[in-house]
This record gives sequence, C-alpha cells and structure tokens, in this order.
Amino acid sequence: MPEHEIKNCQRCGKTFECKVGNVTHCQCYEVKMTYEETQKMRQEFDDCLCAACMLDLQIKYRKEEIEKK
Repeated sequence: MPEHEIKNCQRCGKTFECKVGNVTHCQCYEVKMTYEETQKMRQEFDDCLCAACMLDLQIKYRKEEIEKK
C-alpha cells in the first residue's frame, strides 16, 4: 500500500496529498465526522475529498439535521 498519493478531490477538483499509509497524518483526519455524516458522504462520493469539502459537507449535513427537528 502506498504511503502517499496525489489525488484530486472528487467534489471540487482540488489536488491534495492522501496519506493512506499514515491516515493520522492525512488532511482528512482533522475533520471529525459522525458515522452518519460519513455514510451520507459515501452515498454521494466514492473517492477521497479534500478537507475543505469534507468540512463543507459536514456543515451542510448538520444544518439539514437541525432543519428536520
């Protein structure tokens, strides 16, 4: 398994370094999504997203949950 891989965000197209071999140092590790948020994201996308898009989706998902209440 490669330690680092250059990827393009499936949502915005931005290039970022995926550190699949050391996920605790990957940019996505900083975004703490709930299990439900992660599942929603996986329904929409089948590859990595940049941290900015993950954070944007997290905010979107949380707003949707608040609106349901």
